[in-house]
Amino acid sequence: MSKKNISQEKIIQSFISSAFEKSPGATSLSDISDMLGIKKASLYNHFESRDAMYDATLEFCASEIAKVGFKTEQTIDAIIKNKTAPNVLFKKLITRFFNLFENEPLFEMYSFVRTEQYFNIKALEIVRAENKKIYDDIFHIIEAFNAVGKLKVKDKEIAETSNVLSAFIIHNRDFYIANRKEIVRQNPESGAGSLFALPTDGQALNKITKSCEIMMKKYLGF
Repeated sequence: MSKKNISQEKIIQSFISSAFEKSPGATSLSDISDMLGIKKASLYNHFESRDAMYDATLEFCASEIAKVGFKTEQTIDAIIKNKTAPNVLFKKLITRFFNLFENEPLFEMYSFVRTEQYFNIKALEIVRAENKKIYDDIFHIIEAFNAVGKLKVKDKEIAETSNVLSAFIIHNRDFYIANRKEIVRQNPESGAGSLFALPTDGQALNKITKSCEIMMKKYLGF
């Protein structure tokens, strides 16, 4: 691969992929240059140091993860137009959300940030921002259902309910993805890429959506 075909983004993506296989701390510049098919010294044409590359990788992950939401652009409109029910919508959104994190490159970025949150304040901020976005999405969904009369949650209880549901979804998403990653670790001959060829675990998702429905009946009263 010639130098002109190398960009900062390609280096960052290679850093993330190597970190997925080895861990961020164990990933060296040699690992990245080997993955790209270039000399290690060529990396310094794009980053002055490994630390600079690491920081740029976190910034890249923050930007990409920020684009992902629990709800879609059409969600609130569908509620307002009376085209969906709370239990149906949440089941659909949970399944969609979990499926998003099964695919490259989001899964690798998720793994990178979630690993680094215990060692780097920027990574922790990315995790907190994503958690807050999920909370906000659920808050707005409940507000919209309240507005059309499909839910009757008191205004002062919307925040508490949103917090409980978002924490439940985040916990189960993380556990679900961790299990998927472990399948890959137990089958090293197939490589990390095999994760993205795995069929969705419908049984696990069904259990999660049913548990969520029980919680919604408790907190939302439908």
